[in-house]
Order: sequence, then C-alpha cells, then structure tokens
Amino acid sequence: MRVVVAGATGLIGSRTVARLRDHGVEAVPVSRAAGVDVNTGQGLDQALRAAEVVVDVTDAPSRRQETSTAFFTTATGNLLKAAAAAGVEHYVALSVVGADRVGSGYFRAKAAQEDLVRHTTVPYSVVRATPFYESVVAAVTAGARPDGVHVPPLLLRPVSTDDVATAVAHVAVDLPRFGVLEVAGPEELRFEDVTAELLTSRGRPGPVIADAQSPFFGAVLQERALLPGPDAHVGHQTFAQWLKNR
Repeated sequence: MRVVVAGATGLIGSRTVARLRDHGVEAVPVSRAAGVDVNTGQGLDQALRAAEVVVDVTDAPSRRQETSTAFFTTATGNLLKAAAAAGVEHYVALSVVGADRVGSGYFRAKAAQEDLVRHTTVPYSVVRATPFYESVVAAVTAGARPDGVHVPPLLLRPVSTDDVATAVAHVAVDLPRFGVLEVAGPEELRFEDVTAELLTSRGRPGPVIADAQSPFFGAVLQERALLPGPDAHVGHQTFAQWLKNR
C-alpha cells in the first residue's frame, strides 16, 4: 500500500508517517521541503502518482477564521483534485471535534474543509480530534494577563499527538468510512485545572481565571462544545504522563 501524507513535517504528519512505516506501509511524505506545495498545487500530480491513499494532516498558518478558511479550501481543494486525477482510493482528512457545531473561528474553517471532502468523488474518512495537549499549552500561554491566566471554562478531553497519529494511520489502512471517527484523550478535565497543573509543572503557579469571554481557536465556546460523542476512539496518554515526558 502506498500512502501519501500531506503535511508530513508537522506534529501529526511526522508521527503518522512513522506509525505507517512501523506497520510496513510505504508512506510518502509530502511537504514544501519535498518540492510539493499544496497551496499552489505544484508537484501534487507527480507526488500522488500510484498512491492508493492520501492522508491530509496539513494545517493553516494561523487560527484566524479568514486565514485558515482560505488555506483549507485552497489546499484541500488542490489535494482532492489531484487525488481524483490519480485514482486515489481513500482520502483521510484530519479535523477537529466541534467542527460540526461551532460556527466561528478555526472551527468554521475546518467545517469548510470537511464539506469539500464530503462532496468529493474520492472515497473518504474524516478523523476529528479533541484539542492536542500542545494546543492547550498554546491557549494557556495566550491567556496570560497581569492578573493571572484567563482561560474559557471548558470541559476537555485533550489528547496526545501520538494517539491521534496512531488513529489516523489505522484509518488510512482501513476501508473508507464515508463518515467521521472522533479521537479523544482518556480523561475529562476542566480547562482551569489543566492550566493550574501546567503552571505548577513550570514552577510558576498563579491565579487561573475562568473567563467565559476568552476564545479558544478564535471562538467563544459553550462548556461542553469540545467534548466528543460516546463512540469516540480513546487514546492512552494522560495529561500528567504527557507533562512528565515533555
């Protein structure tokens, strides 16, 4: 099986390539460093030649809705066009839990990407992940204020990038789902508690303020907006384990 991985130099992409190769799959990394540009389409036709599966784990350069929507509609559109021309049998796109119900910010951009994938002629699967541990850390950093760290009062099932990459690799070598698989971490946590644990691990404990107006990925969210459904695939690595191994 020949699997082309677009976005192969990113957090998920590099791990997905490794997981695929661990199972004896011919995983072909696609990135600008390899002379392929998903934004312009340069090199895509050649890169996808003889590919049976395309895994799209590309990511936008910004979490702003306008920028990320422009990126995903262009990049995914180019990838889907090239995949159809190459006779690809399965297109796997990585998305986010909440893309189907949060109508703003990065979530709307991912919804636009999913819409393109659903309406392609190529058989497809969508993998929606809960926030990565790295994304939670980035949100905590962005929430720093003079009076403390402001974070939205959310319930989360954050997940490790290793667990997400493993799930994406498994989906890639399976039959197309023509639907969605959600992937989540093993624990349901309050964002405030995760933030306090992270600050303590850095030796900088301080006030954590649950601020309902603080955005996450460019959107102001309801408490349970990022929780997966009951049939989600559950990863193994806890937040405490991830912190210990950083």
